[in-house]
Amino acid sequence: MPAPRQGSAAAILPQLAAFLGDRVTDAPAVRDHHGRGEDWFESTPPELVCTPASTAEVARIVSTCAAGGVPIVPWGAGTSVEGHVLALEGGVCIDLSRMNRVLAVSVGDLDCRVEAGVTRLQLEKKLGREGLFFPVDPGADATLGGMAATGASGTTTVRYGAMKENVLGLTVVLAGGGVIRTGGRARKSSSGYDLTRLFVGSEGTLGIITELQLRLQGIPEAISAAVCQYPDLHAAVDTAIAAIQVGIPLARVELLDENQMRASIAYSGLSGYQERPTLFFEFHGSAAGVEEQARAVREISDEHGGANFAWSRLPEERSRLWKARHDAYFAGLELAPGKKAITTDVCVPISKLADSILAAKADVEASGLTVTIVGHVGDGNFHLLILVDPGDPDEIARGKALNHRLVERALAIGGTCTGEHGIGYGKIGFMEAEHGDAVKTMWTIKRALDPDNILNPGKVLPSTRTGTPIPDR
Repeated sequence: MPAPRQGSAAAILPQLAAFLGDRVTDAPAVRDHHGRGEDWFESTPPELVCTPASTAEVARIVSTCAAGGVPIVPWGAGTSVEGHVLALEGGVCIDLSRMNRVLAVSVGDLDCRVEAGVTRLQLEKKLGREGLFFPVDPGADATLGGMAATGASGTTTVRYGAMKENVLGLTVVLAGGGVIRTGGRARKSSSGYDLTRLFVGSEGTLGIITELQLRLQGIPEAISAAVCQYPDLHAAVDTAIAAIQVGIPLARVELLDENQMRASIAYSGLSGYQERPTLFFEFHGSAAGVEEQARAVREISDEHGGANFAWSRLPEERSRLWKARHDAYFAGLELAPGKKAITTDVCVPISKLADSILAAKADVEASGLTVTIVGHVGDGNFHLLILVDPGDPDEIARGKALNHRLVERALAIGGTCTGEHGIGYGKIGFMEAEHGDAVKTMWTIKRALDPDNILNPGKVLPSTRTGTPIPDR
């Protein structure tokens, strides 16, 4: 048997096994599972998968990898959609799912501390017994560590903000195996550099998040949901923008175009609705407050041609609607079984949102592809779910071209190529167009914190170790 190459995971397997035992494996099925996310890229497995149970074990894995020059890819739940978990240079995957303890909850201070492997729904269940909730809801049952690493947001961002606004502090393992704690429990601080926000959204390229201090909210006295359907996309988007601009404190406002409604009606059983552009609303506050908010939104909706406005405070009705919204990705896939989805997530200034969505819709119709549109329209973020046959180069080329036009249009009006999914591997090609010379400063930070480029190489910034190609998406 040939000797393991320098920098390969095989060379450090005995050292890792000495303290992890059977929690390090090179089993092909396990490796393959950890070589893909919820994206359309081909699986790129790591050489080894480690499952630590503590920050100390993560630090020991990282120091061992650093000494051997072995790349590291952090793993949460595998729900990312931009190739974040692809092991582009092999190496070791660190699966943090075993680190799933809720360490502390302070009802009085409205905060909690969790390990990185705690999932969103696990925390929701724990907090609900205390009358609290964590407000960032990306839909998928992602881990909190993964949500922080990708800078996630979701349906409630319009009211409560994204991960950057809701993470107070972190425990992070650095590239050499050292451990630091950033931030704290104070509601604000002017002390030193804001390292917490540096690591939130860094996608595992600057350090590995192992614990999080999170800001919480009290469950509102009353919650209600509303649905309204519109004659066209412009009317639906204009309703959402007008509601935001007049100051109605919407907790959620989600857009589904007619194609997505067709998919969701079939997949989620949304009987009673038509295949028309639709807005889902949610209101939080006092009993009188949510009724007043719904009434104000209805007045705006009526002005824009909305029909069949219906609202309810019944928990089961809210759950049905939001489950359908969260299942939109899987519903969309059912429109073309066997195809994969190229997902987009541009974000634009809300005054430009209607024009951006309508221009995207025109491009969709010209492409001849099956595409649905959904959006967190309260904050200017919308998604195309572009269905392509992975074995059809022409469809893939048309899908990529559609995404390129979408991003170019967003950047031209001051938007971004990603409102919440992150860069990963899939959007590296847009970094210089969006950030210009600031990419050089990002490289300066990357080299300072990870001089050997072992932390998730080939993500966010192109790799210099092996020349990982920049994708043409």
